[in-house]
Amino acid sequence: MNWKYIVGFTLAAAGILTIGILLGHFAIPKESQTSGSDHAVSKDLDPALLEDFMNQVDAARIRENLKVLSEKPHMATTKGDEDLVQLLLTRWKDPQSGLDNATEVQYDVFLSFPDPEKPNSVAVVLENGTTTFVSRETEEDVSTGQADQDVVKPYAAYAPPGNPKGKLVYANQGKPSDYEFLVQQRIDLNGTIAITRYGGAGRADKAINGAKYGVVGVVVYTDPADINDNKASAEETYPNSWYLPPSGVERGSYTTYFGDPLTPYFPAKGFTYRIPEDQITGIPPIPVQPIGFEDAEKLICNLAGLRAPDHWQGALGCSYSLGPGFRQEGAFPNTSDVQVNVYNQGRIKASSNVMGLIRGSVEPDRYVLYGNHRDSWVHGAIDPSSGTAVMLEVTRVLGTMVKEGKWRPRRSIIFGSWGAEEFGLIGSTEYTEEFFSKLQQRSVAYINVDIAVFANATFRAQGTPPAQKVIFQAAQQVKTPANPSISVYENWKQHFNRSSSVYGLIPSLGSLGAGSDYAPFVHYLGITSMDIAYTYDRSKTSARIYPVYHTAFDTFDYADRFIDPGFTSHQTVARTAGNVLLRLADSLFLPLNVSDYGETLQQMLVAAEQGFQAELAKNNISLAPLKEAISRFQSAAAGLNQRISDLQKEDSPSPLHIRMVNDQLMLLERAFLNPRAFPEKYYYSHILLAPRSSGVATFPGLADAASSADWDGAHKHMAIASHAIENAAALLEAVAE
Repeated sequence: MNWKYIVGFTLAAAGILTIGILLGHFAIPKESQTSGSDHAVSKDLDPALLEDFMNQVDAARIRENLKVLSEKPHMATTKGDEDLVQLLLTRWKDPQSGLDNATEVQYDVFLSFPDPEKPNSVAVVLENGTTTFVSRETEEDVSTGQADQDVVKPYAAYAPPGNPKGKLVYANQGKPSDYEFLVQQRIDLNGTIAITRYGGAGRADKAINGAKYGVVGVVVYTDPADINDNKASAEETYPNSWYLPPSGVERGSYTTYFGDPLTPYFPAKGFTYRIPEDQITGIPPIPVQPIGFEDAEKLICNLAGLRAPDHWQGALGCSYSLGPGFRQEGAFPNTSDVQVNVYNQGRIKASSNVMGLIRGSVEPDRYVLYGNHRDSWVHGAIDPSSGTAVMLEVTRVLGTMVKEGKWRPRRSIIFGSWGAEEFGLIGSTEYTEEFFSKLQQRSVAYINVDIAVFANATFRAQGTPPAQKVIFQAAQQVKTPANPSISVYENWKQHFNRSSSVYGLIPSLGSLGAGSDYAPFVHYLGITSMDIAYTYDRSKTSARIYPVYHTAFDTFDYADRFIDPGFTSHQTVARTAGNVLLRLADSLFLPLNVSDYGETLQQMLVAAEQGFQAELAKNNISLAPLKEAISRFQSAAAGLNQRISDLQKEDSPSPLHIRMVNDQLMLLERAFLNPRAFPEKYYYSHILLAPRSSGVATFPGLADAASSADWDGAHKHMAIASHAIENAAALLEAVAE
């Protein structure tokens, strides 16, 4: 080709390229460039945004939300529940205050319901077969709402049907040690009915434990000593105070594990394989029925036998005896039996999650999740509607800001209204199963606000250690409802505190068990998680939870009069949880502190040394590998914090470097997962947070093995913990460049 043509072609191409660049720069509207600009990529959290959000949170709107949400009973899959699905979809699709997207996702799950034609009961049956006493079918209508035709009669979900009959024994809380104590008193438990009080052991465990000793049926009640500060009369209880009325019955799910019982580890969809019903584990093998303490008083206060130990005594107004059977001079002949009549039915039904989305502008593939379950046992004003009322206000404020074009988060925010939580965290678990890979690879953190307000005294939070930093930051910025000069943080520290080797006296962040929808996120997916609420002053009450929990008395009237008059505590929770959410969604560097795990690991090591070191040494098991792993972890965490600090000082830190350290912060929790560590425990993969039966607050596998003198198991779990911590340290160490 002639060189003149080559030069001419090259000059023409260069000119076209120059014109294209100029057109691209000046012709494209600036707002369309914002999300991809260097400014947007490097933009940090705007402090004014936090203040604007908190100022817009309205207590009156939260109160109105709660009134609507708790107007009708809304047990999972009932019409009341389905109506709330539509309410959430309508709110989250609102043109002025809705989210970017809202969808309903259904799962076909196995639930347990009482037979509407045959009410469950506990009866005293005479030797000739005559029934002389039958427990109440439902609570007394002392205020408003208890008589609603949709109020489900008290029952124990997943308890099998049956009509066992036998002599009654009092088994305290139904712990293994309680049944063992009865055996030690030479009480033959074979063929007996055990009456137990709530607390001490899980609901299902009361029956599972009893069946191992020959118990054929279990009755469960709430003792006024455990929830009412010993108040038991009608005059001292709701509607005259916040205490549980004598007829109140705590409903509940009698399951050990979480998720749909027929589809473990798989989402309950049409294509999913379902195990046979008789292969479900972790549910009662014998019939169980809950009753109110007015009925329990008639049974327990007429028992024969030895006097129960002092720490087994309660507040029913009598001296508790162990049984078996009734005393001769009591209300029932001593030949009488107690019969537990259960007619529960298992059914597969469609249950819905409602999912809302605000798309991220810079990192749309990073998710900050915020969830609360929607279903309740009856009206559920406190559990869970206090949390839903708060979530609706948070989404209203954020949705309005998005719709008006004032704000869009850096990362995507996903809101979840979970279905069928009360039956065993089912909606949230099915969601984590369906989207396991995506959530595990992309999720920054999960915020749970279930019962938003137990009472109005102080803030309370539970979480994995890295969440401590962001929760403290938010709590320091929000003011208490009672005194605007005191922060939520300071008030929290006055009520629940601990002495930290790093920070001195600080609020106590509780650990996460499996009591709400955070469980599958932390135990199964390894996502940094937290649970946020307002609660009561434990120096003023010994109640194990708010007194009308899971009863027909958990109504709007109860919440409005006794839990949070004025709804300022609800407002405070909304401000604090929303503050945490915005910090996680908008901060350039994730506000998580991995060094706080170092302190936790050190505490667990000290507990192991104090509890087991001598016995471990006798069995040639050394804790040295754990010490070395923890030391490496602490060094790696400090190094990561230093790299973040160095990047924060740069005028224009590399987006790649920011993403790298944020991924290290985000993925740390996953390093503590080992799905083979606890093969007998569904979903419990987190080697630091799995449940333990040992009272020593250390690594759960090591603690349980050492407590039972299983030294081979102790050696194994020491290795599992050391290996996980070494991997966590390697994850935090600088990536070679």
